[in-house]
Amino acid sequence: MFLSNRRALLRTAVSSLLLAAAPMLPLSVAHAESQKVSVLYAGSLVNLMEHSVGPAFTKETGIAFEGYAGGSNKVANEIKGKLRRGDIFISASPKVNDTLMGEANGNWVTWYASFAESPLVIGYNPKSKFANDLKTKRWDEVLAMPGIRIGRTDPKLDPKGRFTVNFVEHAATVYGKPDLLKQTLGSEENPAQVLPEETLVGRLQSGQLDAGFFYSTETSDLKIPAITLPAELKEKAQYTLTILNNAPNAEGAQRFVSWLLSPAGQALLKEHGIDVVTPKVSGDVATVPATLHSELPPQ
Repeated sequence: MFLSNRRALLRTAVSSLLLAAAPMLPLSVAHAESQKVSVLYAGSLVNLMEHSVGPAFTKETGIAFEGYAGGSNKVANEIKGKLRRGDIFISASPKVNDTLMGEANGNWVTWYASFAESPLVIGYNPKSKFANDLKTKRWDEVLAMPGIRIGRTDPKLDPKGRFTVNFVEHAATVYGKPDLLKQTLGSEENPAQVLPEETLVGRLQSGQLDAGFFYSTETSDLKIPAITLPAELKEKAQYTLTILNNAPNAEGAQRFVSWLLSPAGQALLKEHGIDVVTPKVSGDVATVPATLHSELPPQ
């Protein structure tokens, strides 16, 4: 009898402890979430975000940075499909935000602000057998040479891939070469060239590619030799940022945007070869948080 009573008392004590601790669990999870900002961003910004902006922001604010990179359209599709949740979305093209605006698109975005640019360039591996040709001949002649291995992103999933196709199509008209796209890219979605944005740099550096289409921030950051494209054919990334509606950590997201647009944040952007521009807000400007009006004044 005595042993049975002890067991009953022990079970009661354990149950009481569990019940007492239960209300605290959601608070702990909520507190952890409040100390993290999740940024979904264009894959061309991997080095900048993971090795510079993220650590600097965390050091300044004490808020952990959690980043996820991918082609801008791909990331937008994942947000829309509820496959990816975050606080902030940074795209390489303003048009991508439109796919997340309005009731038909889930009302994920109501405003966005342009804040930086980065021109499209042709980067190449200095050890490639085509390196000297790329330095001495016009780009279209070299990219049409037999055996050259070219890398680029998917024009359906990433603005850089679309800019690449647009660039070659424009050059075909300017140079009077109607078959230029076929000669250099093969086709818009040529599987021999189209690769995930997050793997493109690594493949070039490892020698799997001879040349590829990048933004200047990527080649500048990683000391990849690059060819600047003719001014009349210039294509460029136009980076935009927004705080997603129903962001898990809206307050932290506002602090991140404020910091990124501050002199300290803009200095880091410039260090990574990005052209900083005066922020311009698009969409419903009335929904921009009041805490950001000094950086993103109502227009």
